[in-house]
Amino acid sequence: MLACIVQKAVPGCAACRLWQECAHGAARRTAHNLRAFFACTFKPRRRWGMAYIGILVLLAIIFYAVATLNPQAVSGWALGLERRRSGLVLKSQTIPGFTIPYLEGGQGQVLVLVHGFGGDKDNFTRMARHLTPHFRVLQPDLPGFGDATRDPAARYRMADQVQRLQAFLQALGSPRIIMGGNSMGGFIASEFAARYPDQVKAIWLLDAAGTAQAHQSPMFEEYMATGHSPLLLKSPSDVEQLIQATMSRPPYFPGFLKRSLGARAVADYALHSEILKDLGLHSPLLESQYANLPTPALIVWGSEDAILNPAAATVQQRIFPNSQLVVM
Repeated sequence: MLACIVQKAVPGCAACRLWQECAHGAARRTAHNLRAFFACTFKPRRRWGMAYIGILVLLAIIFYAVATLNPQAVSGWALGLERRRSGLVLKSQTIPGFTIPYLEGGQGQVLVLVHGFGGDKDNFTRMARHLTPHFRVLQPDLPGFGDATRDPAARYRMADQVQRLQAFLQALGSPRIIMGGNSMGGFIASEFAARYPDQVKAIWLLDAAGTAQAHQSPMFEEYMATGHSPLLLKSPSDVEQLIQATMSRPPYFPGFLKRSLGARAVADYALHSEILKDLGLHSPLLESQYANLPTPALIVWGSEDAILNPAAATVQQRIFPNSQLVVM
């Protein structure tokens, strides 16, 4: 009927006849013509609707098959979509001994976001959509994590990772920065601010590691006693335990994403076990080295954190007295 309206009435089309009668003010609006109108107008739509449903079902089956057989590919596609929504693009920078992929987006003050242990550059991607309108956001993969170079012969002490992050930022020619980090990333941000105070304008610490108080938690006590940690996955099925341990109210994780995360974590088990030892045994705690650092800090803690003890916030405030604490 749409073609009839745009062009001319088509002979034999009941809907067109009814349209002409209504338009011309005729009185012959019979039940027969109404039935013809609805038959002409809605039956094709119903047929097209069923076709669309069939196509959607077929696509869902194909998607499920691909997600089951190749979860990494589907996860990559989903991450790409999240990056575009946040205005981030994938780039790469080489420093001595390592290639560091990173995400970048936005303009203005440089904000460097450092992921935690076992994480990667995409840990902040969804959050970044609220930040890229105001900052030039950089989200690097730390060496040994994500898609960055993995060198089993390298050392991954806190001092080593801070030095590599400094080399990365120097290669980009970044001016004074704001640095944020969660968990291990918060430890790195704190150490970076202490070592390079002229380069850091402010820091943003999210449940940051690096203090004795932070490590007084059931997870760390179990790790010190047994060597087992939910952050180290021996089996892909352990990813569910990791999610429950690190999130008080976990969001929905599609099955393909869990399988992809689990497969990568299992592949990294040996290396990450050594990195965790380097961080725990060969990285001095912050309070043993620093106090009254001048860098402004926003300290944020989740009150239900089971990995790192929220009571560490008071220790961090002594290290960074020019700070604001937010407990959520």
